Amino acid sequence: MDFFDVATTTRAMRRLHPDPVPDEDLWTILETATMAASGGNTQPWRFVVIRDAEARKRIAAWYLDAWEKTYGPARELMRANPSSAMTYNSANHLANHLAEVPVLILVTIRKDNFRNGPIAGASIYPAVQNLMLAARALGYGTTLTTLHKLHDAEVKELLGLPEDQETMALIPLGKPKGKFARPPRQPVERVVYWEKWGETRAR
Repeated sequence: MDFFDVATTTRAMRRLHPDPVPDEDLWTILETATMAASGGNTQPWRFVVIRDAEARKRIAAWYLDAWEKTYGPARELMRANPSSAMTYNSANHLANHLAEVPVLILVTIRKDNFRNGPIAGASIYPAVQNLMLAARALGYGTTLTTLHKLHDAEVKELLGLPEDQETMALIPLGKPKGKFARPPRQPVERVVYWEKWGETRAR
């Protein structure tokens, strides 16, 4: 696929088919993730591929509990708002069907990278984006989630993570039930300033 077609249609896909994902495609996606930049080329990322049905079921239960605690109280309000209803319903579907997703990828980083504080993500999220772009190029849907963090200790124990690892993202991956398309975004002219804050320019 053309790069710009991939980059401009890699939207959050939360309704995914349960069909298995071949190893060959997973290796291509994961290798592409490891081509990302990281501070000092430290490459602190690790990826745990979860396809075991029982493990996915347990993670899905924790995820749903976190979803209900975090977003359940705002359910009616968000569904009543046209600007948030579609996203809410899509995310709610994922929360209630995560166990059916064929592949979950837990992305971790070495804890020693946290000495850099908030910018620690600069050495991990480029790899996550590469992963998602590669998945899109092969026709798979993904979305970046972090709700598992409310049950972080349980997830780490289930998957046998060592003490030096911190979880950064949980990526559901599978063939999408919907169609890829450009996501709704603000016009670029509205978010870009030239030379100084507030200085805009027409395209």
